[in-house]
Amino acid sequence: METAIEGKAFAPSSGEAPLLSIEDLQVSFYTYAGEVHAVRGVSYSVKKGSSLAVVGESGCGKTVTVQSVMRLIPTPPGRIKGGRIIFKGKDILALSEKEMQSVRGKEIGMIFQDPMTGLNPTMNVGSQIVEAIVKHQRVDKATAWEKAVKMLEMVEIPNPKVRALQYPHQYSGGMRQRAMIAMALACEPDLLIADEPTTSLDVTIQSQILDLLLELQERLGMTIIIITHNLGVVARLANEIVVMYAGKVVEQGTSSQIFYRPLHPYTHALLRSVPRLDRKTRTALASIPGTPPDLFVPPKGCAFAPRCPRAMKVCLEADAFPMELEKEHQVSCWLYHESNPRAAMELEKGGVAIER
Repeated sequence: METAIEGKAFAPSSGEAPLLSIEDLQVSFYTYAGEVHAVRGVSYSVKKGSSLAVVGESGCGKTVTVQSVMRLIPTPPGRIKGGRIIFKGKDILALSEKEMQSVRGKEIGMIFQDPMTGLNPTMNVGSQIVEAIVKHQRVDKATAWEKAVKMLEMVEIPNPKVRALQYPHQYSGGMRQRAMIAMALACEPDLLIADEPTTSLDVTIQSQILDLLLELQERLGMTIIIITHNLGVVARLANEIVVMYAGKVVEQGTSSQIFYRPLHPYTHALLRSVPRLDRKTRTALASIPGTPPDLFVPPKGCAFAPRCPRAMKVCLEADAFPMELEKEHQVSCWLYHESNPRAAMELEKGGVAIER
């Protein structure tokens, strides 16, 4: 892979093109108080048939990024300022709204954070699934209803013929989430985006939903992007991980690379805050001191520097660009600039000195 300068993505030199590629995406929200720079040059991709997890603290831009993929950013106040989103070889941002309607649901399905607000309370669950099927597939309502019942059965909702006639408020939280999964998969999309799919559920139900997603991915050969701040979910589901902070990607790699060879200080901090059941002795969970930066006025240097125990002078003066230290493992951190001669050259060109 060839490394690019100034925060651009790492482009694969060979091999199959990714199913989805996000390139230098920038999204802002314009409020009465000013411009919020929610996503600041995010780049990552996902291969066909794989599962990618995007992790980070609340407010780091995870959800806004995938909402941009679905073209669901409310405008106003939101606006996609730049970048490209390439899905199956076409730029989603260049599509008309009518063209995008054929992509949503049919080619890209999405499970939203809160299933109670994601489902229409005035329609029974079966009718909501039928609506999606009829819109994207050339079938009559009777055939669509039959498929809706089969989808509810596939996601292991008991007595699906009866449950299809019931309304969302008659479902438990776990069943509502299963219904959302059934609706997202009804048109057999190539890509499934799961935005915090287990956040509102108790631990037992979370485990069942994760098992279901894993089973469905294996059975249907789906590509999954899961948005979460729960690293336990990530360890179980994802092949690849993207770590985001303050609207930027700070590290990305395979699951084993991120969990066993983390590079960025923020990734280290996230992993230290996770309970470990494999340790014989109990240790106190570490917290990350300080607060995320104000994205009304983003810092010119590394956004994590004020909270980072290893921060240097350069971290406050200039933001690091992505550096690849091993295959598929990339990090944006000045701690690793010596392994990349081009990074040292950029520092010298900018007249920035590295001092502790």
